[in-house]
Amino acid sequence: MAAGLLGQRLARLGVRASIRSAGVAADGQAPPPDAVQSLRRHGVDLSDHRSRELVPEDLAGADLVVGLERGHVRHAVLLSDGEAWPRCFTLRELVRRGSGAGPRPAHQALADWLAEVHRGRERQDLLGASTTDDLADPIGGTAAEYAATATAIATLVDQLTDLLWGRARRRSAPRASRAERLT
Repeated sequence: MAAGLLGQRLARLGVRASIRSAGVAADGQAPPPDAVQSLRRHGVDLSDHRSRELVPEDLAGADLVVGLERGHVRHAVLLSDGEAWPRCFTLRELVRRGSGAGPRPAHQALADWLAEVHRGRERQDLLGASTTDDLADPIGGTAAEYAATATAIATLVDQLTDLLWGRARRRSAPRASRAERLT
């Protein structure tokens, strides 16, 4: 859901980015109908999506890695032998820490902004679950739970795109010299 919503927002802004969706299990699975329906309400068609397992190559080339739970971030950090740690966040953590760091200036590289946002993080912060950083997975839940999760992700994605590409720059979003890779 997050990749679909982020892709939609970046397309609206004219930001070139390669977005990949990958997870920790269930390779090749179609999304649950309630997930498809909940994103349809947000203008995103998820019906052709198939799950894909995260592999080290996804992490090696990614400028930013976003998970919805600390467990996702732990998995990515371990899979990358720690190399992805400075650019791997839960969506909530990235928005929270990014809000503290302030919006990325138009001239600043994504890597430099992420370094600021990463400053002061400790790997032990990834231990356990966190109501502050984790978004509950609605898998197996009700249609209302999927809808609530989609709305929460949409709100966070809007906040993230404002931080990275700015509201004031929505009409003329900065285009990277190369497409930024987001996993």
